[in-house]
Amino acid sequence: MNLTLFDLDNTLLSGDSDFEWAQFLIEQGVLDREVYEARNNEFYTQYKNGRLDIHEFLDFQLKPLSRHPRRVLDEWHVEFMRRKILPIMRQPARDLIERHRGDLCAIITATNSFVTAPIARAFGVEHLIATKPAHVGGEFTGDVIGTPCFRKGKITCLEQWLDARGQTLRSFAQSSFYSDSFNDLPLLERVTHPVAVDPDETLRAYALRHGWTILSLA
Repeated sequence: MNLTLFDLDNTLLSGDSDFEWAQFLIEQGVLDREVYEARNNEFYTQYKNGRLDIHEFLDFQLKPLSRHPRRVLDEWHVEFMRRKILPIMRQPARDLIERHRGDLCAIITATNSFVTAPIARAFGVEHLIATKPAHVGGEFTGDVIGTPCFRKGKITCLEQWLDARGQTLRSFAQSSFYSDSFNDLPLLERVTHPVAVDPDETLRAYALRHGWTILSLA
């Protein structure tokens, strides 16, 4: 069996679910537009420039979850999926996933699992490796559990997931990872088949130098 990993934001999705969730909460009037929209844009720019402090960002992203009952958050998420996510779920991405049926497939993303688990289900991908928001009795605390699934942390989270299955990367004859971002270079360099999907300029240049496959799902 082969292992196939998919980044989510700007790879399977033609947008960023992290960013869109914050924008959704702003539009709902849950977050102050003037304060949070500027911060949301700032964090997104930092991510694209490779300067994101993941812990500072997670504090921004997860604290709002702790201020509302899980029941309300789940209701909001249904609307979030309809308004923000379904329109950016690419058909070529669905086709790509379908081509890998028979592989062990997982979405691996820095975006927290509350936001991304329903998206993974909508894509029909059973396994999700994501940043884990802490919760007590089902209610979010605003903290994170373990290592954020970002940059080298993606390797840590992947290894922990595989270890729980009694596997390692070496268990697979072929391992593939599809991603758009140079932030994912640590994991891209670990798999046998790295694929740059509509890559940013830095990743595109790196992929060209190393003879990696470059794919467009646009």
